[in-house]
Amino acid sequence: MRDERLEKLAKVLVEYSTNVKAGDKVAISAEDCALPFIQAVARAAVKRGAFIEYYVDMPSVDAELLKNGTKEQYARPNIRFGACASSDVWISAWGSENLKTMQSVPSQRMKERRLANKENRKIYSDRMGSGELRWCGTQFPTNGDAQNAGMSLEEYEDFVYRAGYLYEDDPVAKWKEKEAWQQQWVEYLDTKKELHIVGRDTDIFVNINGRKWINCCGQENFPDGEIFTSPVEDGINGHILFSYPSIINGHEFEEVRLTVEKGRIVEAVCKDETKNEDLLSYIDTDDGSRYFGEVAIGTNYGIQKHTKNILFDEKIGGSIHMAIGEGFQEAGGKNTSAIHWDMIQDMKQGGRIYADGELFYVNGQFLQEVLKK
Repeated sequence: MRDERLEKLAKVLVEYSTNVKAGDKVAISAEDCALPFIQAVARAAVKRGAFIEYYVDMPSVDAELLKNGTKEQYARPNIRFGACASSDVWISAWGSENLKTMQSVPSQRMKERRLANKENRKIYSDRMGSGELRWCGTQFPTNGDAQNAGMSLEEYEDFVYRAGYLYEDDPVAKWKEKEAWQQQWVEYLDTKKELHIVGRDTDIFVNINGRKWINCCGQENFPDGEIFTSPVEDGINGHILFSYPSIINGHEFEEVRLTVEKGRIVEAVCKDETKNEDLLSYIDTDDGSRYFGEVAIGTNYGIQKHTKNILFDEKIGGSIHMAIGEGFQEAGGKNTSAIHWDMIQDMKQGGRIYADGELFYVNGQFLQEVLKK
C-alpha cells in the first residue's frame, strides 16, 4: 500500500523543488532500503514527461570493498555520483538501515576514496553553481535513521514529514511564505562585509565581503530552512566550538573545537582525545579541507530535536553551522575540496551574531527591528 505522505513528497520534489519538465533527464538515487522512494519519484517524474534513470546504493557492498579490496579496487571514481551529477535533474534520498556500516573502515581508505571522487565532485559543484544541474536531496524514513534519532519508525516518519510541511493542504504555499521571510535577511546580509559570531567557547570573525547569501526554501534540500554563503577563504579568524556532534561516514565527534587563522584551521580537537587522529584525517583530506566553504544560519523552527542527521540538524531554528571544504560557486565561493562537512552550534543559550558591528541575532532569534532601521 502506498504511503500518501511519500507520494506527496515526491510530487513536491518533482513539481516544486526541481521543476521537472518534459524531456528532462532525471536521475533518482537512494540506498537499497529506500526503493519505495525511488518508485514514488519515478512515478511523479514520468507524469511530467521526463526520462528517468535510477541508481541504488548498497552500503554493505561498499564496506566490503573498502575493508578488503586493494587500493586499485576501492580508490576509483563513484560512477553513480558522476552520472547523477551529469543529469539535468538529480533527486536523491538519504536513509539507511544501519548508519554504522562504514564505521570500522580505516579512515585512510575512506580518505583515498574521497580523493578518487574529486573530479566528480567538481562536476557536481560546477553544474550546481551554473544552474545546469537542478538537485534536491531529502530523507526517506528508515529504521536505522529512526533508531539513530532515538525514535520509533512511526515517530520518525511523523518528524520527517512534518518538518517538510507535508501535512499541510498546500505545502508549497508554506515554503513560499518561508522564502519571503528569509529573503529579508538574505538582502540584509548581502550588504554586509563581516560577521562576528559569539557563543559558548566561540569568538570568531568571518569575512563575507562580496559574497552572495542564498535563500534555502525547499529547492535544493527538503525539508529546508537556512540561509548561507561561502566566506572569503582567507578571511576567518578566531575559535569556535560546535556543540552538536559532528558526524561523517558513521564517525561521531563530540564538541569539535577549531582555531582558525587567516581562514586556515590551525588546531582541531574534540571532546574524546582518542578520536583526534580520525578527526584530523578528515580535516587533512586535501589542501582545501583546512579552509571553510560555508557559513549558515538555521531557520526551521519546526525542527528542534537533534537527530544526528545533517539534513535536519543544520536547519534547526536557533543554530548556526560552518562547513569545512568545498565552497559554493553560486555564493561566490572559491575553495575546492573533496569534502564538505557541516558542523553545527546551538545558539539559543547566549549566542549572538553581529554584522559589521550591528547585533541582529540573539539567543537563536533574528531581531526583526533591525530590518526597520
